[in-house]
Amino acid sequence: MPAPAPPDEIRAGQSLELLKALHILTRDGALNQDSRRKLKQVYHLYNFIEPLLLEAQQAHADLHLVDHGAGKSYLGFILYDLFFRLRGGSSSGVWSIETRAELVERARELADRLGFVGMHFVNLSVADAIAARELPARVDLVTALHACDTATDDAISFALARQAKFLALVPCCQAELAATLRKHKATALAAALGEVWRHPLHTREFGSHLTNVLRCLRLQAHGYEVRVTELTGWEHALKNELIIAVHKNLPTRQPARRLAELLTLFGLDELRERFA
Repeated sequence: MPAPAPPDEIRAGQSLELLKALHILTRDGALNQDSRRKLKQVYHLYNFIEPLLLEAQQAHADLHLVDHGAGKSYLGFILYDLFFRLRGGSSSGVWSIETRAELVERARELADRLGFVGMHFVNLSVADAIAARELPARVDLVTALHACDTATDDAISFALARQAKFLALVPCCQAELAATLRKHKATALAAALGEVWRHPLHTREFGSHLTNVLRCLRLQAHGYEVRVTELTGWEHALKNELIIAVHKNLPTRQPARRLAELLTLFGLDELRERFA
């Protein structure tokens, strides 16, 4: 009996076995309401990243993408299947960085089963990946989807160290800056500005917002053009902010000055090295 045709929503050439492994398709190849919503979210994120890959490919056929805080490598598998497997050069690859060894091993097994030869899985922290020799010297695109707390900053540091042309970041759980604001709250409340984060909920939310503002300025201070948008419909986390950065050798003096001024204004001098 012939296999049933894939649902209309599935793009031509996609691996149905991968979509089943990711629980987007059921075992019999069908879509239910929840998986249809997941697939829509996947395509929405891919629509932001595909133009970056196409632009990178104008410079060289072989693309190198590094995904930090990869977890189950969900993002890496989707990007490899939709783009690298069909349009990548012979030496193109996706490197997924994850600290949990069991997730790394499981992802390797899935990639082997699917024949995704250009996928690589590295058991490292994002911070340790910065100097890791098993990662490519040239990196075209750095991604980090919901990499918690300072892992997003480490992903930016990695991109700067490897002179990556593009970044696509969805930050999550920015606790470090909120903790620093909390530590100096009594001093801050001597001025009216301290009222912005007087209450614990505001401290957390304002700390999250300010962290991403500083991240954008940091990238701009290294010559990147930065665009911030909402990853509409992404339901896996409340953090829904997508930062897209493209290196264009833009002027760096003003964003660097603004970054320094904000760190001073909010009593965050101890974090200058993180945002350098």
